[in-house]
This record gives sequence, C-alpha cells and structure tokens, in this order.
Amino acid sequence: MIIVVICGLLAVLGLVGVARWGGTDFHAPPSDGEASPPTAGDVARRYLRSVTLAIGSGVGAGLLVSGPGGRLAMRLLAATAGDAAQGRETEAEEIVGRITASGTISFVLFTALFFGAATGALYLVIRRWLPAGRLGGLAFGMLLLVLAATRIDPLRSDNPDFDIVGPGWVALVVFGAVVIFHGMLVAAIAGRYSLVLQLPSWNVRSMAPYAPLLLMLPVFPVFVLVAAVGAVVVLVSRLRPLVDFLRSAAARTAGRVGLAVISLVALPGTVAAIADIAGRGP
Repeated sequence: MIIVVICGLLAVLGLVGVARWGGTDFHAPPSDGEASPPTAGDVARRYLRSVTLAIGSGVGAGLLVSGPGGRLAMRLLAATAGDAAQGRETEAEEIVGRITASGTISFVLFTALFFGAATGALYLVIRRWLPAGRLGGLAFGMLLLVLAATRIDPLRSDNPDFDIVGPGWVALVVFGAVVIFHGMLVAAIAGRYSLVLQLPSWNVRSMAPYAPLLLMLPVFPVFVLVAAVGAVVVLVSRLRPLVDFLRSAAARTAGRVGLAVISLVALPGTVAAIADIAGRGP
C-alpha cells in the first residue's frame, strides 16, 4: 500500500509541475561575452546546456509521471482484471496483483533514465516547431502518443499483457493519459529549467546545475553518442549559410510541416493498435 501512496504522491507533484510551469516559455541563454558569429567553444557550451536541459526535463518527467504513473496504471489494471488474472506472469516477468519495492524502483528508474531522457532530447530538438505555451506541451504529449506509445511502449498491440489485464479501454485511458502528461511535464520542466540554467563556465557555482550530465557517465555508449553529436553540432555551426537557414522562418515552417506529415503517416498504425487493444482483456 505504501508503494502505491508514494507513486501517487510523485504523480501529483508532476501534475502540479504541469499546472505551475506549463505556460513557461523556453528561454535561450544570453549571448553576452560571445563572439559573433559564436566560436566553436561558444557552440559547445550551448550544446552542453541543451543536453543538460534534455536530461533534466526528461528524467524529471520520468521520475514524476511516466514511472510512478505507469506503476499505478499497472496496479489499476491488475485490480480490474478479475480473480482469474491474479498470480499470472506478465511479459516483464512480473506477477499480476503483486507490487514489490524492488520491482517498482527498477521500473521507475529504467523508465526515467531511458524513456525519459530520450523524450527530453526529442523535445529539445523539435520544440521550436511546436506551439507556444501550454499548447506546446499538449502537442508534444500527443506526438509521443501517436509516434511512440503504440510502437515502443506502453501501448504496443503485440504486448500479451493486454490479454491478461484490462479491460482494454481502461488500459488505453490510463496509459494514454500517462504518456500525454509525461510530454506536458517535459515541456514544463524544460521551460522552467531554462530560466535558471546559464551557460557553463569554470566557475564552480555555474557548474552545479549541470549535475544531470553525471547520469550519462555510467552508460558509456550514451556518453560517446552525446559527445559524437556534439562534435557534429560544432562542425555544422561553422557552415554559416546552413545555420542561417536553420534559424529562418522557412525552416521553422518546414519543420512544422514535417511533423504534421510524420504524424499523419503514423496515425493509421496508431488507430489500428488502439482498436486492437480496446477489444482485448479478460
């Protein structure tokens, strides 16, 4: 029972974060002291800031919404599945109706560090193509639902767990809500964090807010990938015509059109997965 209460409290904190910070605009760092055009060092500093914002917002949303929210959703589905489902083993080798502290901690941490960080990075890449304010967070949550939820998790139609727990429509409602609110909280935390996160310097005080970068160190492939992407970003920043185009209104319009096209292409598969899950369950 205490695990459910803790997960519920974390989820409530996440909803409070969406309510308080959801309308916060994303702020770019001031360019004081930078050369014009910026040097490779200036670009690297801005890249580190973006990576920190991605990790902080994504992992934060994972710890507050998708991790505990997903665990609460599983508990609800186990309770609504009936007696026949209790004690059966799920795809993740968990037992229906049994919530352990170790299983919950592992699930929340895995969700936050991997799914959370990935969604934070995606938001930092596409945020300029999303609407401003709260609508931007809602749009990002809907994008996650359409593009990722039915293909990766938590609404894969090939997941056999939907034949064990349910009903299917309950799974769609609760997991869909978790995905959308996760996206909204990513945007909310990124906006709030961007207000206080200055460009890094050798000053110890200015480096303290960059603590989320330490989460990459135990996962060496991720560290290498981030470093490689950073090197590409620095190299591309030397191509001034390309940089000017990427900052133009035409590029922003093209990005929004691209997101719309990708969403429309993915929508039929999403609808098919939703229809399949809706008809399943005990």
